[in-house]
Amino acid sequence: MSELPDESVHLVVTSPPYFNAPFDYPDLFPSYEAYLRMMERVAKELFRVLAPGRVACIVCDDVLVDGERYPIVADLTHLFIDAGFRYRDRIVWLKPEGYIRISRRSGVLLQHPYPLYFYPDNVQESVLIFQKGRFDYASVPKGVREASRLDISEYQGSKWYLNVWQITNVLPLQGRLEEGIAAFPEELARRLILLFSHIGETVLDPFWGSGTTMKVARQLKRSCVGYEIDLELLPVIREKVGMETASLLDDATFEVTVRDDARHLRLWLSERIKQRRSVARDKSRTRQQKASTVDSLQEIQSSDGW
Repeated sequence: MSELPDESVHLVVTSPPYFNAPFDYPDLFPSYEAYLRMMERVAKELFRVLAPGRVACIVCDDVLVDGERYPIVADLTHLFIDAGFRYRDRIVWLKPEGYIRISRRSGVLLQHPYPLYFYPDNVQESVLIFQKGRFDYASVPKGVREASRLDISEYQGSKWYLNVWQITNVLPLQGRLEEGIAAFPEELARRLILLFSHIGETVLDPFWGSGTTMKVARQLKRSCVGYEIDLELLPVIREKVGMETASLLDDATFEVTVRDDARHLRLWLSERIKQRRSVARDKSRTRQQKASTVDSLQEIQSSDGW
């Protein structure tokens, strides 16, 4: 991130791509090793741009691709520690039990109610919290400190003090601005920004996506810098953060720089996702047909006295 000077950022809130997650980023990376090499460079760059004592919050989770589980949470933890960060905390983001986005793996045991057929459905993600050394609390002016005071009633009432946060995820509703984009909820960004930054400070999101971090940072009177490799997301970001509707009274300024390494990914990924879903539907239909055939044979055997 050559545009950012050393130690110029006060907080990082981001969610990197989940390797080659089948219904978000299919075949985006040539290998898991390539993904980890990219994240290693990101960790080192985040350590460079973060001010001393400041925090990087990484929303991530392990990924299941073609039956193989990749330990992203563990591997990113090691990469960030190797880059110089302290491993401060891990928050579990718990989603509603009634909504499972990709698959209901637990159904395997319903079809085969025997040991070793157990595969749990995933309703959580991790928020890894890394810190660049120790924070000097006396470095913040008293006025800024008081202006950034947290609402203790909300902190206690919504149980922010626990390492498990129950927050509804962004639902895949048709017609929403982030349709087809793996966006994390604004409430998650809101808590992290309030807990780990002060009014007027700068928040960075190196995997910008639809612009959730910037939108919330604006609402909370913070500045924000974001990087996004997919040029096709720029119109979504502009609308979501209010670039086109900002007024003179808003006291907000925006600057967009399109670099030579920007790519066009959204349409390509959408086509890959459609292919994945088509294959998944075909496999499901085949399983249902096989189950129906077995049931028919059993009925014939029963009626003929086999």
